[in-house]
Amino acid sequence: MNEKLHLLITGGTGFIGSNYIKRFQNKYQITVLTRQPDTANLPKSVALITSLNELENLDEFDAIINLQGEAIFGKRWSHQQKKELEDSRTFVTQTLSTLIQNSTNPPIVFISGSAIGFYGRQKNDKIVEEGSNEPFREFSHQLCKKWEKAALRAHKATRVCLLRTGIVLGINGGALSEMLPSFKLGLGAIIADGQQKMSWIHIDDVICAIDYIITHESLEGPINLTAPNPVSNEIFSKTLASALNKPCFIKLPEFVARIILGEACDLVCFGQHVIPKKLQEEGFEFYYPSIKEALSNLLTQ
Repeated sequence: MNEKLHLLITGGTGFIGSNYIKRFQNKYQITVLTRQPDTANLPKSVALITSLNELENLDEFDAIINLQGEAIFGKRWSHQQKKELEDSRTFVTQTLSTLIQNSTNPPIVFISGSAIGFYGRQKNDKIVEEGSNEPFREFSHQLCKKWEKAALRAHKATRVCLLRTGIVLGINGGALSEMLPSFKLGLGAIIADGQQKMSWIHIDDVICAIDYIITHESLEGPINLTAPNPVSNEIFSKTLASALNKPCFIKLPEFVARIILGEACDLVCFGQHVIPKKLQEEGFEFYYPSIKEALSNLLTQ
């Protein structure tokens, strides 16, 4: 019997990381980097380290999944907060790249987080694939660009995959958990003109796609981690409200959203029509390709 692959996961206590570990804990030997081991709440089979300084190289690991980063929402984007968002992503990623370069037997793959924010706001009728090279140079693009650049330092030593992740939907975290309270009260709103595209993905498809990437060696570079059928904010909001048997008639003007969120409003008032071309061409099959299927599954759990 083959030995289990040994994975090192950063951000393993976060929304995506914890779901991945729950699903695949028996398939792999897993070590998680966490600064708070006493409150990590991970399976007993998972080993914990508190600092990458404990390692001289990554020879003992077969794959790295790097998901660490300060939450993009929750605080207004002050100069200090922007720096924190950047540092929380690039510092650990640069360190991992250095450790990979220092390895005699480096991991077979370095899967590192990014986001569709790399593309910045795009026209609603423009289909965005991994090869799209006309980003709108706003903060989300600059943040993701620096994050990806830090990971790509390791590309000469191993296969590097950049997860340009969309809006992740799940019931125990992510965007949907933030939306549900107001929608359950019948107070869900269409934001701005509602025509901005929302490139979303079910949490189960996220974690299965990450696992798929580990074993499919032709997948590398930027990979769009989104469902194949983006929808407008208006359709998303009305579909969610309908699934809850609630109305959706409120419209939140952009200027009000900007008062509430500040510059982070750009993430919800503008969008991108992103499709997962690389995953589809490689044969990955989505469990939840449509928003109706995804929300139906999540809201019946």
